[in-house]
Amino acid sequence: MIKISSQLLYLLPLAMGVGIAMAIQTALNTQLRGYLSSPLQAALLSFLVGSLLLALLISLQKQSIPSLTTLQHIPWYLWLGGCLGVYAISVSIYTAPQLGFLSLTGLIIFGQILMSMLIDHYAWLGVEKTAISWSRLLGAVVIFIGVLLTLQR
Repeated sequence: MIKISSQLLYLLPLAMGVGIAMAIQTALNTQLRGYLSSPLQAALLSFLVGSLLLALLISLQKQSIPSLTTLQHIPWYLWLGGCLGVYAISVSIYTAPQLGFLSLTGLIIFGQILMSMLIDHYAWLGVEKTAISWSRLLGAVVIFIGVLLTLQR
């Protein structure tokens, strides 16, 4: 059972905001694709703007920039996050017009839930182990049924 705390009440809208931002981002990037030649070009422009914003935000931080030696010691698989971001943004731009935003978002959420259950269950990528329970599995199945219902336009 989840205990409702002031921290939870703070984190819930922040997390929900990610979902809101992702839906808006996909809609904006899909429109951007109309001005460019491909979903990849739209994704590149989106990442470029995001990278410039990140560079500005980092320049305002007090933390030091990591050295080249520090970067060389980062395990190779931790660099895959950027590749996964390219996949997520590019495929969202490509599939949103065909699937519709509701179905696309439902499929994304279901994929996140499925992978999250596996990551938790097997304690992959350094997370704390949380076994797949019947209630978690049932929750995923209910969401999948909901996604199937959204595919009916």
